[in-house]
Amino acid sequence: MNPWQEALDRIEAGDDRDLATFLDGLSDLGRRAIAVQLPGHMTEELRGGFPARADIEGLATGFRLAGAACLTGAEQVAAWLDRRELRRPRDPELDAALLLPLLRRRPLEWRRDLAVRLAARLRPATGRRRWQRAEGVPGWDLVAALVADTGLEPPDGDAFVVGWAWRLTRRRPGEDLELDRDPLLDALLPRLFQAQGVAEPLGRSTAMTELAALARTGRVPRATLVDGCASRFLGGGPDAEMMPFVWLWRLLAPEPPEIPVLELVRLLPSAGPTVTELAVEELRRAEEAGLLDDELFAEAVGALAYRPEKKLVEEAVRWAARASGPRGGGAVPALAAVFDLDDPALRGRAVRLAVRLAPYAGEAGRDAVREAAARLPADLRERVATGYGEVAATEPERPVAAVLRAPAPPVLAPPIASPDELIAELRALNWRSEPARCERVLGGLVELTHRDRAAVVAALRPWLEESLLEGVAGLDPDEEPTEHHLYGFRDSRIPFLVRRCALAVVAPKWSRRLTTGPDDYYASSEWVGQRLARRRLAEVIELFEDGRTVPALLATPTSATGHVDAAALVERMERLEGREPLPADFEQALLRLPRHCDPELVVRAEKLPGEAGRRLAAWLRDGGWPDPAVRVTPYEEERSPDSYSSRSWSRRVRVEIVAPEGLPAWLAALWGVDHRGPDYLSSSDDPLWGPLVLPSHRELVAAALLRCRPWVSDGNDARMTALAALAHGDGPVGAATAMLIAGGLGHRRDAQRAAAAEAALTLAARGQLPAADLGRAVARLVDVEFVVLKRITAALDGLTAAGAHAEVWAVLAEALPALLPRPGERPRAGLGELLAVAARAAALTGARGEVAGLAGMAARKGSSRVLYEARHLHETLTAPSRT
Repeated sequence: MNPWQEALDRIEAGDDRDLATFLDGLSDLGRRAIAVQLPGHMTEELRGGFPARADIEGLATGFRLAGAACLTGAEQVAAWLDRRELRRPRDPELDAALLLPLLRRRPLEWRRDLAVRLAARLRPATGRRRWQRAEGVPGWDLVAALVADTGLEPPDGDAFVVGWAWRLTRRRPGEDLELDRDPLLDALLPRLFQAQGVAEPLGRSTAMTELAALARTGRVPRATLVDGCASRFLGGGPDAEMMPFVWLWRLLAPEPPEIPVLELVRLLPSAGPTVTELAVEELRRAEEAGLLDDELFAEAVGALAYRPEKKLVEEAVRWAARASGPRGGGAVPALAAVFDLDDPALRGRAVRLAVRLAPYAGEAGRDAVREAAARLPADLRERVATGYGEVAATEPERPVAAVLRAPAPPVLAPPIASPDELIAELRALNWRSEPARCERVLGGLVELTHRDRAAVVAALRPWLEESLLEGVAGLDPDEEPTEHHLYGFRDSRIPFLVRRCALAVVAPKWSRRLTTGPDDYYASSEWVGQRLARRRLAEVIELFEDGRTVPALLATPTSATGHVDAAALVERMERLEGREPLPADFEQALLRLPRHCDPELVVRAEKLPGEAGRRLAAWLRDGGWPDPAVRVTPYEEERSPDSYSSRSWSRRVRVEIVAPEGLPAWLAALWGVDHRGPDYLSSSDDPLWGPLVLPSHRELVAAALLRCRPWVSDGNDARMTALAALAHGDGPVGAATAMLIAGGLGHRRDAQRAAAAEAALTLAARGQLPAADLGRAVARLVDVEFVVLKRITAALDGLTAAGAHAEVWAVLAEALPALLPRPGERPRAGLGELLAVAARAAALTGARGEVAGLAGMAARKGSSRVLYEARHLHETLTAPSRT
């Protein structure tokens, strides 16, 4: 047997140790024989697609050994070892241990050159999931082994340091890292404090604990660790990147003389909250040891006073309050900055402290206090005057409202104009393809096939070949297909059914085999609107399988909202020349009509022949069917004690729909009268079909989206994207839409909240926001703890700033009576901030009047934030109107 075949047999058997022994004993002639065959074999194998690639990745070490032993140049070997299929062996340490003896046959300089080339290719593993990143730096073990074996200096760049940090995580719980005997420790330790990307692996090992222990024994210079942490803090970055170094600092517990006072003061304005809190603790210790002079003290307090985090500002005030009179005088300018905070309790404490420190304040501090005090309420202004002299009140600026502008509406892509463009869009279809793309491809396929089926078939043949599994030979759409031929077309999701429509054009026999075969799709798992889309696709597939065509699909949208222009629909019906349309396509077209149309179109539609023509004319004349009434009620299901599901799956919304009498069966199902639909999403993108299927019935789509689990504020699906699209549609909006918006505004994810806010802004700009319903929904969802009030407050504040202040006030005027505490009750968390938003919206709107329960709350004694904001809102609503 030839050397190549013997090596290949060992590779495919997965016997890496035997392979290494075999390769080590080969002659130069045998290695050259393997080197000639190896690249071509890999190329040929990879033509087998994903399964073949997975097999090669499982045998990566064997292929790596063969390439390292037999290929010639260092660059050729480096490129081979860094191939995408080979760079992640299952056991990197074993892989390096087997490769190193084979590479020792090469000259020293060659191996050093290889190490440098491999080091330049190192890249940390990436991915959203932790297990993907935990692969560390593919290829690091071999580079580290070559560095140690050749005496080469550890390579530059963060990737090598990150790989070392990840290597430290490959230990069992409780196992010692033995860092003191690590040959890379001395060289890489200083770089550990500068490299980006080391935080996650350091946080998953005991490296910091062991470094602190080595510092206590003198194995590692203590100053190196302390200075390294300080330099890392000064370099800035998110808290997550700093946590291991914060932990190391706490383990080291530096003595006051070791604390870099100046550096810690300088990082206070911009460091993350965790590092800032650590710096404050250490500066306080330095102060107790007499190592923080008055100038640095004043700088530190001033930096904290301007921080956005309330607890750090509170720390600044506390720190200044504990200082002696002369020392505290330097912090007076910082106290002036606190006067402008939107926190009455903290502001009052700053005023009292500023008055106490007035005898020690310098001229700059006194000027800053007087200037800031001019914007204070009268009672606080008078208190400041006792220490700083009379303060003239500043006339508050009249709030200026932003101009309310609707977000840009979606834009409809032009129809597909050629077979080449059709093929490009078909290639782009995947399981996440948006409904608008599916509609565009379907409409283009139907129209182009009607014009010239032969041209479309010719264009589709290359697409069909590339859609088949690798290795399927003898493509002939006229012959009976094998399971391999049909493998890529069995997916029953809607984007793949669009591909089935194309298959029915180019290979109708193959498509019929799929149509008559078993259907493993559970239609009960999707919303009935998607079932209509599925019925419509089945009609088109059957049409093409029978060799028939139609001039155009009636329901292809003419607007990005999903609507079909009434004139376009009548024109498409006229092109049928008396033939009855496809039933599901016609039903979908009716649902996509705008709610109002030109009366002249009714006359034109009445001239259409056939039953469908009469139904269309009646629909246009009557404006469709009357809208059903929708009621929604949030409730929480009881959970069993041993339930493993999260609470978000027990939070439900009961949807009740009262439909008009006499609905056709197909319309009754779509309007939700049939309650047997699913209460969960079969796919995260399912909600995107709602606005496109029912663009003129927004409330019904909102009700369908509310029924699905998990609760809308917790799900990571497309419901908020659908809501943003729904806002551009037509039809009534009420309690269901309002509750969907309220749930979205309280979502735990920023992107989902932004989409809900966009929907609210769109409706507000169109004068369609159901403000009273939204206010009731907010109050109810907060009361049953389905949303967090703090998130709702921030979202409403953003809408106020965007120009929707009148709508926000209408929402809160409805919500506040239910959210205000009754006599004897404690205010709920976050109510003060909500009242502040209400006051801003009311001031911008010029609102006047009473809110039930607000006057009694404003009359309560106390200085809390919620009472202050209650008084402020009450004063705003009862102040004389300004002309």
